[in-house]
Amino acid sequence: MFDKGSQVLKQTKSAILLTRLKLSSFMVDKEPLQGGELDQQTGLLLQIQESMFQGAQLEERTPEQAREWMRRSTVFLGWFGATEEKVADVKDVEIPGPAGQIPLRIYTPEGESPFPILVFYHGGGWVIGNLDTQDDLARLLAKRVGCIVVSVDYRLAPEHEFPIGLEDAYTAMRWAVDHAEDIGGEAKRVAVGGDSAGGNFAAVVSLMARDRHDPPPVLQLLINPETDLSNFDTPSHQEFAAMGYGLTRDDVLWFRDHYLKNEIDRYNMYASPLLANNFSNLPPALVVTAEFDVLRDEARLTSANWKKRESRWCACASTG
Repeated sequence: MFDKGSQVLKQTKSAILLTRLKLSSFMVDKEPLQGGELDQQTGLLLQIQESMFQGAQLEERTPEQAREWMRRSTVFLGWFGATEEKVADVKDVEIPGPAGQIPLRIYTPEGESPFPILVFYHGGGWVIGNLDTQDDLARLLAKRVGCIVVSVDYRLAPEHEFPIGLEDAYTAMRWAVDHAEDIGGEAKRVAVGGDSAGGNFAAVVSLMARDRHDPPPVLQLLINPETDLSNFDTPSHQEFAAMGYGLTRDDVLWFRDHYLKNEIDRYNMYASPLLANNFSNLPPALVVTAEFDVLRDEARLTSANWKKRESRWCACASTG
């Protein structure tokens, strides 16, 4: 089992800040402080990020334009000060997928194998993001946690709508289990994780493994997970609807409408895992929230509801 849950939170602070521009500090197993203040460095990064849009909001852009903006943002953040963590090895591979090859990037830490494995899904609303946008976080997790990180370049919407990218995500998890020994890992210690849309995938992959009677992951690392695409009326959605801190309510709607084929899919538990009617026999989860985030209350509800329904959950919160 992964036994460094609190260390994951503390040591991913800077990487998550630079990739999501929301988090400033972590508190483990405590409620978030009320009336907190946004971290000054985060505020500066947000101002610079907004200027890079050149006045245009995400919903006014095409997916191609949004991806280019994401690419530019990643380059800028690397220049701004993200420190590249050194790991023993980084390897790009491709594995057979449901409809072609799935690119993976495998990060191996220093030390003696076998290592635990974290299959990680990048954020980006199922529409933007790639292996490069999560490179800093993947490196940090591999080095500080001492695990192999398998970063997954799943197919993106709207070219590949739900559930195509999800099936890529599931295939990658199964590949990591089946080929754990080949990459220096241990098949009995494979976890899944991701941020935002990637957190959604990590939660859903766990449901799918149970429902398909496959070996489940040992842990879910859910960072700012998007878990309910049917309802955007939570207090945090209302509070940060317009201003947003890197993500507005309109942004979330734009991502959802590019990802899903129709309104019915919003209520599919493999799109909205919070709506699942059975949370038994799932792996434990580490849920990370951000105080200034439209997805904050979804993460809280996910933790609270799944805890009540016989699943093992560890809820975490952040301020700033």
